[in-house]
Amino acid sequence: MITAILMLVIGGLVAAEVISALLGNPLRLVPYDRVLGWASSTSWDDPSVLMGALVPALLGLLLVLLALIPGRPRLIPVRTGDKDLIIGMRPKGFAHALTHAAEQVQGVDHARVRVLGRTAHVKADSFLRDTTGVADAVRQAVTARIATLSPVRNHSVRVKLREKGERS
Repeated sequence: MITAILMLVIGGLVAAEVISALLGNPLRLVPYDRVLGWASSTSWDDPSVLMGALVPALLGLLLVLLALIPGRPRLIPVRTGDKDLIIGMRPKGFAHALTHAAEQVQGVDHARVRVLGRTAHVKADSFLRDTTGVADAVRQAVTARIATLSPVRNHSVRVKLREKGERS
């Protein structure tokens, strides 16, 4: 983005200078006479010329290396019935399916799932006073739903259970 904005500004400056010079009234935003005098009296092996060429070359190399780094994936790859076909599922939809599975567990009043990386973080609220085994049941239900969705990479499940006490 920064490079694009910089190139846009430089291109606009060059276009303004060229168009104004063609119309007979140069803007002279860049002191061309001094630049031309310096360029005609400086040799190619001068340290200032070499540094002037080295800096953009290194910046270009840095941009190429940054372009090679993969970005964060926007979809979760999921297998289908066809072994040669993999589809992408949005993380929000994936989390919604896991939330639905957690809320189906007996004793769970409300659940929320956030998928961060390859971990599904489940926060579940229970209205039961005795919540023995509820967290394990939620973990099993969410793990089973993950298996049903069949993502390409395994997802671990972390469950936090909040006890609200029995409602009347």
